[in-house]
Amino acid sequence: MPLLHRPGVARFAAPLAVGVILLALWQAWCTLAAVPPWLVPSPAAIFTQLIADWPLLFGSLLATLKITLLAFAAAVVLGVAIALLFAQSPLIEASLFPYAILLQVTPVVAIAPLIIIWVKDTTAALVLCAMLVALFPVISNTALGLRSVNPGLVNLFRIHRATRWQTLVRLRIPSALPYFFGGLRISSGLSLIGAVVAEFVAGTGGSGAGLAYQILQAGFQLNIPRLFAALLLITVTGVVLFGLTVALSRACLRGWHESAL
Repeated sequence: MPLLHRPGVARFAAPLAVGVILLALWQAWCTLAAVPPWLVPSPAAIFTQLIADWPLLFGSLLATLKITLLAFAAAVVLGVAIALLFAQSPLIEASLFPYAILLQVTPVVAIAPLIIIWVKDTTAALVLCAMLVALFPVISNTALGLRSVNPGLVNLFRIHRATRWQTLVRLRIPSALPYFFGGLRISSGLSLIGAVVAEFVAGTGGSGAGLAYQILQAGFQLNIPRLFAALLLITVTGVVLFGLTVALSRACLRGWHESAL
């Protein structure tokens, strides 16, 4: 079998080739059309600016990543706890699930200023804003997984007089894992989005400023290559977070669930 026809190689080689072609076309357009860097910088100009401003942008990346990971962890813990609560009673789920939807449909830009005013600690306020953005996918996917259990297996557990706890741990939770990891993939990206949006609203500067602040400053100074470099770091961070959740899902589901075979 040719190397490029192998599924594992093609999965990485195909998008990489498309990316290289797009970057080459972008660079050629900027060079041939003499596009000014303050309008649309070329990939070479963005990479040069990224290297030049690496100490500044890397520190901001760490600040944004800290908010993202804290919000993601909080969303996972709270979302799983709420989903397990929903699984205990259809009445509880019917009573509380609309409020979870309310959190999802409320724009974080509208409530972030209030949270920043109410919560005195800036880091805690940013984490809370980002967590609210990332919470709903964990709740909805995990709750769906806990409900999506084979009725025949449920009856089998009842015949053997399994307790509610045994049914939850040995049947419902394993059945919900694929749904849970699907929620993690969505929530990881939303945590990053929520962190960046919260930083935009807060406008925090100084040594602990995140990438959103660097984007704002670069826009005010018309330093568009730095703006694109910061956007590149945000994009790469989101891809890495998604890849880590996919790898975690495959590691946990490999060998026993059909979605990972």
